[in-house]
Amino acid sequence: MTGYKGTFIKQNGERRTMRFVKVVDLPQSFIDGKVKGKQKHVLNEGTELVWDIDISEFRIFNYKLVVDKIEEFEYTLP
Repeated sequence: MTGYKGTFIKQNGERRTMRFVKVVDLPQSFIDGKVKGKQKHVLNEGTELVWDIDISEFRIFNYKLVVDKIEEFEYTLP
């Protein structure tokens, strides 16, 4: 699957670099093993729920505040 690496400016002004996989690209079995119950969150425009590869948690990536270019790479779930 495709992995991504991008940097954006957090709400507190700090830069955050994240390596992630888009949730739509994750197998349903992987999502089912990570999500407990039905959780609904309203995301702001320009943000996306993603799986952070480095900390193994769901996070929000903010495309509206991206610094530089988002890089793509090939990634395999462990």
